[in-house]
Amino acid sequence: MAAKTHYEHLELPPAATADEIKRSFRALIARYHPDKVQHLGKEFQDMAAQRAAELTEAYRILSDATRRAEYDRTLTGGGAQPAVSAAAPVPPSAPVGEARVPPRPIVDDERPSGSHVFREERATRDEYMRKATLSRFKHAVDAVSGGYDAAELRGFEMAFVPKSKLFGKSKNPRLLGRFLSTVDGPAVMDTWTQAGKWTSEDVCVFLLGSSLAPARELATAIAEQRRRSRSKVTLIPVDARDWTAHVPTDAPEIAKILIARLKGGT
Repeated sequence: MAAKTHYEHLELPPAATADEIKRSFRALIARYHPDKVQHLGKEFQDMAAQRAAELTEAYRILSDATRRAEYDRTLTGGGAQPAVSAAAPVPPSAPVGEARVPPRPIVDDERPSGSHVFREERATRDEYMRKATLSRFKHAVDAVSGGYDAAELRGFEMAFVPKSKLFGKSKNPRLLGRFLSTVDGPAVMDTWTQAGKWTSEDVCVFLLGSSLAPARELATAIAEQRRRSRSKVTLIPVDARDWTAHVPTDAPEIAKILIARLKGGT
């Protein structure tokens, strides 16, 4: 795959203004600040450090008018493949009499397109966000007093049941974690339906995403599911970029504890 340009690192077109470059850099670099990944594994910390270095270098070049102009010239004038003559000499190792067919030049249609590179970059970023978010969520659940045991439920990356007690039954609900690139109305509906299939007991779902629909859309979708469903589900949309969450007033106490731990990184 072709190396990404500084513009692609900042998710901007080459015609971006200086203000757009600054805003994009600040928004992206905040995701990879050491404070945001200090509680994740070394693999994710290394990935974040590399990504932050790429963003910083891109901003260093594109934020300076002189450097940017020089860089733009390398993009428009560099990388062209020289034309290959039909009379190109046969390599010394070629047998005598072998047809002298020159190497076929790479045509423009075969080069990775900008949109293709962007899609791959987006997919890589989403996978990084998914792993880092779920890792932090598991860390928060593991730190809960009383404890939870891991379980499995189709459609959810993480599921937990309260640890059994010697006397009595835990009052905490079962917990589910699901990551989606975009959390919107349809995502709420599908997640609620899947969660309601688990048991008739209380279930608290953390719907984590790197992009959230407007609060009104999410509130409307949740209210509609509450009206139509008999399942004992509490669904909490969470923005994995800064850990803000739409927590209903009647959410169980454990949900509020977990949100606080996610925000605090402990």
